[in-house]
Amino acid sequence: MEYISVKEAARRWNVTERLVQRLCAEGRIEGAGKFGGSWGIPVNARKPDDPRRAGVGPAAPQRPRRARGAHANLMPLMNTAFELGHCREFVESFEEGSRRDIARAEYAYFSGMPDKAVAVAERYLESEDFDSRLSACLICAYANLPLGRIERARDALEKARGAIVAAFAENPQLRAAEAFIAQAASVLLHLPAPEGLPHAQDVLPLLPPGLRAFACYVQAHAVYLAGDYAQSLGIAQTVLMTQEDVYPIPSIYLHLIAVMDLMSLREVERAREHLLAAWELARPDDLIEPFGEHHGLLGGMLEAAIKPGWPEDFRRIIEITYCFSAGWRRIHNPATGDDVADGLTTTEFAASMLAARGWTNQEIAQHMGVSVNTVKSYISRSLTKLGISRRQDLGKFMLS
Repeated sequence: MEYISVKEAARRWNVTERLVQRLCAEGRIEGAGKFGGSWGIPVNARKPDDPRRAGVGPAAPQRPRRARGAHANLMPLMNTAFELGHCREFVESFEEGSRRDIARAEYAYFSGMPDKAVAVAERYLESEDFDSRLSACLICAYANLPLGRIERARDALEKARGAIVAAFAENPQLRAAEAFIAQAASVLLHLPAPEGLPHAQDVLPLLPPGLRAFACYVQAHAVYLAGDYAQSLGIAQTVLMTQEDVYPIPSIYLHLIAVMDLMSLREVERAREHLLAAWELARPDDLIEPFGEHHGLLGGMLEAAIKPGWPEDFRRIIEITYCFSAGWRRIHNPATGDDVADGLTTTEFAASMLAARGWTNQEIAQHMGVSVNTVKSYISRSLTKLGISRRQDLGKFMLS
């Protein structure tokens, strides 16, 4: 009989290695046995059903579990450990109402359809349901950026920041939700966080697991922006290794922040592994938006790892990048006084980003799979467009 390792089974079933080991120890994986100190799993073994999802067979998508405790309606799709390839079915299996509508808006946004996301979410910007209102604010803030509706995006951000009325300001659960939304909106736009928010460590225990994982991504992103790449990487890897259930959307973002950190630390092969792990999570459900959002920070890794094997998907990612980044700059640059480059192509930006970090033309060419002369052309055109003459001056026009 042919066996696979715990690590291979965990990747195949989209669960943690710890959970696979536990299932083996409980005798729930047929044919699994110990060989020395490690478990071997039959190559054709099926992932055991979760007993908490009774009545769900392999032919039908598993019904998403309702988040326990507070904030069950806050970004419900992000907070769902859905089976890969069945995201749409999961969304439609929610009961009719605001929770399903918000999940539909989330799916539309994360799959690169911001117009559909706004059309659904904007109906809940004044909802009496607190979680639905906050979710709608965050979705509309981000979905309006690629649509070029900057004032609507700003209005949604302000609604997100001021959604809690004074009477509820001291409620810790509500304060946790407010902090989650406000910090996500601020950090991901590289804007200063509003004053008076609770500390991240006070917020995390009050959030359900999926949102907690995304909040950790936000925290890691903030640490990345502060320049502590090793600590940011540690946050992302810890969450990825310790979550018992895999929440695909937060996990995609956590893998992408790890790519950013590792490229900053010049550990290219490890960065590639994390990018491909994010791609494995995203591709079955077309959750392509996060790659477009992060393109400028991934150090040419999309060109190196995704473009050769998935050229059509890469083209769509670049379309998302152009639309999202144009809107992002229109909020970020005036608010911060920074002058993040506009007018560069995505390849010019990627090459210039690496050059600003001290990479040589030869290193950039090898990484991006192009010739040295092509890299020279990218850098030369970037310098001309930015009105500068020295490679050393590129840094002030690049993302942190």
